[in-house]
Amino acid sequence: MKATVVKFEDRPNFDRGDGVSTALLFGKDNAIGTVFTSGFTTFPTGRAAPMHSHNCCEQVLIISGDAEVECDGVKTVLKDMDTSFIPANVPHRFNNIGTTPLTILWIYGETNVTRTFTETGETVQHLSSGDKVTK
Repeated sequence: MKATVVKFEDRPNFDRGDGVSTALLFGKDNAIGTVFTSGFTTFPTGRAAPMHSHNCCEQVLIISGDAEVECDGVKTVLKDMDTSFIPANVPHRFNNIGTTPLTILWIYGETNVTRTFTETGETVQHLSSGDKVTK
């Protein structure tokens, strides 16, 4: 295994729709031997991810902004540097309830990550063309 450094301006960026963008930091393609996937997602004011779950656990750290996380039917307000742990297959979503962009750091406990949209039951690969917030 080799150490890897990613400069923020050089990381891949994904348009998730509705003004939401995701920047991949580390995963199986750029950190050979890693056992996790990590990155940032930024939500404009008033935007939210649809209710969904993953095939693995997820930790989310609020970098900046005000969020409401809905997890297991419970809504909790989070601010800068608050964090959450979401077990695999637990439906959840993050909503920007503030007046500035919401940026989160997410870490998945897996390199082959999927997202299952609660409303439709559709499962897509993380950061694939079907992985949009506008479902």
